[in-house]
Amino acid sequence: MATTLPKVDAVVVGLGWTGGIMAAELAKAGLKVVGLERGEARNTEDYLKVHDEYRYAVRYELMQNLSKETITIRNHRKMPALPMRQLGSFLLGNGLGGSGTHWNGHSWIFLPYDFKIKTMTDEKYGPNKLSKDYLLQDWGVTYEELEPYFYKYEQTLGISGEDTNPFWGKRTNPFPTPPMKKTPILKKFESATQKLGYHPFMLPSANLSEPYTNPDGAAINSCQYCGFCERFGCEYGAKSSPEITVIPTAEKTNNFEMRFRANVVEVIKNGNKVSGVKYLDTLSGEEFIQEAEVVVLASYVMNNAKLLMVSNIGEQYNPDTGKGTLGKNYCYQILPGVNGYFDEQMNTFMGAGALGMTIDDFNGDSFDHSDLDFIHGASLSITQTGVRPIETNPIQRDTPTWGAEFKKNSIYNYTRTLGIGGQGASMPHKENFLSLDSKYKDAYGLPLLQMTYNFTDQDKALHKYLTEISANIMKEMGAKTVEGKNPITDYDIVGYQTTHNTGGTIMGASPDNSVVNTYLQHWDAENLFVVGAGNFPHNGGYNPTGTVGALAYKSAEGIIKYSKTGGSLV
Repeated sequence: MATTLPKVDAVVVGLGWTGGIMAAELAKAGLKVVGLERGEARNTEDYLKVHDEYRYAVRYELMQNLSKETITIRNHRKMPALPMRQLGSFLLGNGLGGSGTHWNGHSWIFLPYDFKIKTMTDEKYGPNKLSKDYLLQDWGVTYEELEPYFYKYEQTLGISGEDTNPFWGKRTNPFPTPPMKKTPILKKFESATQKLGYHPFMLPSANLSEPYTNPDGAAINSCQYCGFCERFGCEYGAKSSPEITVIPTAEKTNNFEMRFRANVVEVIKNGNKVSGVKYLDTLSGEEFIQEAEVVVLASYVMNNAKLLMVSNIGEQYNPDTGKGTLGKNYCYQILPGVNGYFDEQMNTFMGAGALGMTIDDFNGDSFDHSDLDFIHGASLSITQTGVRPIETNPIQRDTPTWGAEFKKNSIYNYTRTLGIGGQGASMPHKENFLSLDSKYKDAYGLPLLQMTYNFTDQDKALHKYLTEISANIMKEMGAKTVEGKNPITDYDIVGYQTTHNTGGTIMGASPDNSVVNTYLQHWDAENLFVVGAGNFPHNGGYNPTGTVGALAYKSAEGIIKYSKTGGSLV
């Protein structure tokens, strides 16, 4: 029997970036907020001995325990879906800060083109540029409408960058802090891309270039370039993360309470509203119902979608009929790129998660796609993240993967190998979607989420084209050997690719083609808000975090308004 707890103004499920932003903004506005996090509490002091590559990068100390909950994956509907037993393709965060603790810190804002992609593609290339199997749609909101929220996000994190990219949207304000150091490796990329007529600029970074205090009074330190960012918490408090920014801001108000080891298993719906959530204490097994005037789902893409599905809120997408929106438009990313092998030694072991240079000459619609069999593109970057010895063994393709020659080449190439990588945009396809698995269940008795996903012809064409562009840049940089990534075939969960999963709870201007409106308010339950990268109708050529943060700030503004007036916000 579940214990019903006193009603609060808002309950927030998940305490990563979106949950932390929500908690801070709602608590500052005077709302009483409870945050439920199924992982553990943690903070900077927990990372003082974090330079342990085996514990954190290999054994995934900060990630979700797949023995308790995982997802099943298949490439197509005729294929049996099997549980993911080991993390690989993507890494699901767990605990306070979520993926915002172990991220690299790349902090992008999607292009104006992304938000009106259907309209702009049709106007320029005609409505048949992609086949009808691709479920392209506008987001219901424009870049210009979101730009103030982008800057609010950047101010909170203190993002380091420079406004010299001619292809992204117009910025009203400069970056809060200057760009990171332009190292010799980055200068090599800068020189090569400029010679080729491209437009390099420093990558926007949440590894801060200098000490910074944000508008809420949270202090963030300057990056030490230690090379332990992705998969690690920052021991210096220099990588902006929820536990050093928005969470302390929420706590200062005395309107915010955090509960850990609280795994939400159901959103309770009554009519056109929800009344709260049911959660389990993962240690004691006790059940609780937390009643609330507003429920905010702010956990990861997969879990937000799963909670709606198991709670029977919304209509499940049906690929046969095209009806339903829940689970629709799941997208990933494509990673074109090359490795270059040099004779000269470089300090590749030093760096930071978001230390890099980028060109956007082949992102969005920055180049003509008239004679190409794909749309969109990728940001192409060189990053100096600090290669670590256990997982970094760069060898040419003709080198054996074991033995004396492998060891010799791996050691030689360790400081002589550079990579150029692209964050390739992913377009929604009718056969790529999320649903509930009919066979497998998690440790709490709920069906596992099922992912049906495969790379499309659009993906393969984009990957091939941009790998060739990357190879030309690497040759211009002076590499003696250049090896492009192999052409992509079927999607495989083995091997890390990116944690930039999007879709499943998409936003839009109408309930006919979206789960939530432009304030991320659920169409079927006016006091339920679903916030995260699941709201993206497609995936862009950047990391999603900055766009997620902006949407969270806009949604928080809507919730505060809703708390006073009620009703639909659009």
